Amino acid sequence: FRLQTPAQTPCEAAGLQVRTRFLHLGGLRTALYNYIFAKKHQGTFILRVEDTDQNRVVPGAAEGIEDMLNWAGIPPDEKSVVLISPRYDNRCRHLTATEVAQKLSQGLDCVIRFRLEKGVEPFQDLVYGWNKHEVAEVEGDPVILKGDGFPTYHLANVVDDHYMGITHVLRGTEWLASTSKHLLLYKAFGWEPPQFGHLPLLLNKDGGKLSKRQGDIFLERFARDGFLPEALLDIITNCGSGFAEKQMGRTLEELISQFEVGRITTHSALLDLEALPEFNRIHLTRHIENQGLRQKLVRELQGLVELIYGDQQVDPDVLENEYVERVLLLRKGHISLLKDLVSSDYSYLWVRPSVSRQQLQTISAEVDKIGKLVLGLLTRPAAALTVEELNKELRSVQKQTRETKYSSMMQLLRLALSGRQHGPSVAEMMVTLGAEEVCGRIHRALAS
Repeated sequence: FRLQTPAQTPCEAAGLQVRTRFLHLGGLRTALYNYIFAKKHQGTFILRVEDTDQNRVVPGAAEGIEDMLNWAGIPPDEKSVVLISPRYDNRCRHLTATEVAQKLSQGLDCVIRFRLEKGVEPFQDLVYGWNKHEVAEVEGDPVILKGDGFPTYHLANVVDDHYMGITHVLRGTEWLASTSKHLLLYKAFGWEPPQFGHLPLLLNKDGGKLSKRQGDIFLERFARDGFLPEALLDIITNCGSGFAEKQMGRTLEELISQFEVGRITTHSALLDLEALPEFNRIHLTRHIENQGLRQKLVRELQGLVELIYGDQQVDPDVLENEYVERVLLLRKGHISLLKDLVSSDYSYLWVRPSVSRQQLQTISAEVDKIGKLVLGLLTRPAAALTVEELNKELRSVQKQTRETKYSSMMQLLRLALSGRQHGPSVAEMMVTLGAEEVCGRIHRALAS
């Protein structure tokens, strides 16, 4: 069953501003759905970190969550940090005031429990439709205030949602069974509950659940590996539901405009992380095509070059903005990650190779003739340095040799230009390096 979302949410109809929140360390997908739902309805996205177990509080954890949300491009509008099993047989439910006082005087540990009532009312979930869970039949009265004075999660969750004015709760389906308990607490306080929507599980490709703990590592690891946040947001929405169709390459603005909570299905979503490089390639291409974003990539790539090749006598010319920008534009669509451009296959872009004439002669005895023909090609006044034109011209050069095959000529030129036998095509190398640099490398190889 899928609930169709009306043109206006009940909160909008009542003149209330939509407010959502994100609670846990993991679950980028849950955070994103809360963010785009809030933004679609001109609402407020709140980061609220709750840890009601003081023994498990991790210093800096809240800041780390906020950093990751900021990195992902979905920063919270507000933030709040709240530092607050076997069935219980309800044995203390009927203690008299005298008995309670006596136990307290003995210094016994004490807690406050919530008396569960049978016969819970059904609620309508935004995703799963009508639901109810008879919690009183499967568990005893739950602790809501612990002996150390701190509330348990269930109490803190309800109280915080009420006083923060939360209108919609979008959270993982694992919380669906707890919703009836939360609604009983709202009823006991006499408060109006928010609307609940539970998101189906996000699973690994093999069907295993992505846990919150894995989620934290997941975000940090991919951020460290150089994946763009747009690619992560794109893939975790593309594998799930909430949109009319699957579409690679959606921006955050497109996600907000296309999202409909009524389109979320109850089917679990399989996340194929092997497809992430392709998602990143699409978004990286978009960044390169954008003038402002491209300048940011130029600076990042300059830093990577200095980091990886700084001790290999990098020529200052290869760090010039114009050169680095040309590299990005020419490799646009061919790379999935910015760091691909500092891999060994692309080392020729940043470090001049040391190749001897003798090495070239082992490939072809016509090394001088080939070098002269290529130099003549590149020094012509109307030389067209495009990959297509160069491929044609290089074919013509090979026909002017006596016995060197085209493949051998390409092997010779690749070695002279890069010192390697792997990487982009020779024509692509020549276009990226530019005529002046290519001529200089051929001259040096022939003279060595």
